[in-house]
Amino acid sequence: MDNRYKMRIGISIGDTNGIGPEVIVKTMSDSRILNYCTPVIYGSGTLFKQVRENLKAEHFQFQQVEGANALVPRKVNLINCISEELELNLGNPTPESGKASLDSLLAASRDLKAGLLDGLVTAPINKDNIQAEEFNFPGHTEFLTSYFDAPESLMLLVSGDLRVATVTGHMSVRDVPAKITEALLIRKLTILQESLRRDFGILKPRIAVLGLNPHAGEKGLLGREEVEIIRPTILQMKERGHLVFGPYPADGFFGMRQHTQVDAVLAMYHDQGLIPFKTLAFENGVNYTAGLPIVRTSPDHGTAYDIAGKHIASETSFREALFQACDIIRMRSGV
Repeated sequence: MDNRYKMRIGISIGDTNGIGPEVIVKTMSDSRILNYCTPVIYGSGTLFKQVRENLKAEHFQFQQVEGANALVPRKVNLINCISEELELNLGNPTPESGKASLDSLLAASRDLKAGLLDGLVTAPINKDNIQAEEFNFPGHTEFLTSYFDAPESLMLLVSGDLRVATVTGHMSVRDVPAKITEALLIRKLTILQESLRRDFGILKPRIAVLGLNPHAGEKGLLGREEVEIIRPTILQMKERGHLVFGPYPADGFFGMRQHTQVDAVLAMYHDQGLIPFKTLAFENGVNYTAGLPIVRTSPDHGTAYDIAGKHIASETSFREALFQACDIIRMRSGV
């Protein structure tokens, strides 16, 4: 970390026709943010002037800089990385807004890999219109895992003491059962444990593992994955001295608030974990990619085209993502 600055946090702007630029401007309108970090927006000065005007956000000020090696402390920095003039068509994904989101993400990722940034916060993309030769992935998580040469990563949703991770990510539900193996479960549990220790300072983390099938399979009556794969993996981890429990039926587990008794929950697939998480913490939830050599967070919502341009998008989740990135960087660096 460069001691001349607070933590340097890169910000990719997401799909420009969604709410990404709006929540960025609203977050950066509070100058107290600069007490915690040096924000670096990867976008377009023209675009953000237009967003500021639309929102009447007179408190949002930024300094355009040539690159991340020329940042101005105690300012919101902006690096122009979108080559063409961008016409806003709020609420409607377009090829142009997809390309802008990719240009922003690639520029921020390059600087992060070069050590010019300390972390990255990504605004929501459209997983369809961002697709290109440089981005052939289901989402941010998979792209960043590949870009930073990580063997594997883990989607971890965070809100205070509530942490929910998923074994599988962006894939069809019908493909999930074949992916659940002891080897994969052990790798994901290991990433989760290491992240809880390294990134959240929990020395002996307690992890609850959910079953795949209804009622955690009912001893094989409703599915064999719990009996043949999930429970044996949990027993292996326990034999190694780890505090891993389950498998629990997903509905009753959250319904009885058992998540409050552990440090993290490992769900088998995307919606099994994200539905209860977003029900409990949608307003201030953060998506963190555990297992990477770098720190990346994002808000837990999407592009929200239905409210883009209506000036009603809440910036709370984006702000929490920014603070969470700062907290994890500080924890990793021992500051």
